[in-house]
Amino acid sequence: MKIQKASEDYLEAMLMLKEKHGYVRSVDVAEQLGVTKPSVSYATKRLRENGYILMDPDGLITLTDAGQEIAERIYERHKLLSAFLIRLGVDEKTALEDACKIEHDVSQESFDAIRRHAEEVMRG
Repeated sequence: MKIQKASEDYLEAMLMLKEKHGYVRSVDVAEQLGVTKPSVSYATKRLRENGYILMDPDGLITLTDAGQEIAERIYERHKLLSAFLIRLGVDEKTALEDACKIEHDVSQESFDAIRRHAEEVMRG
């Protein structure tokens, strides 16, 4: 399931907002990602057309099963990679930025290997 990095970022942000607030609105997505409302409108239109999100008449966004699956995969990668980089001694701001870059491009095979190694290291 290959989608654009930007779409993955939007889905991940939506998942994070859902966990934080219990709901997702376009204005919150714009704030979370530091983008304009028109950018969010364009992205949500594409995400709806591709079956990753639904929007109700009040503008609340819900991830579909497909959207949820992608968002969870990216968010899991983000959390593990940022924690691992911090554990390696990278400062938090840099670790979070680098995790965001890596999470989209690393293969599943490499990510699984990083996860196994990180779990061993973090266990102690």
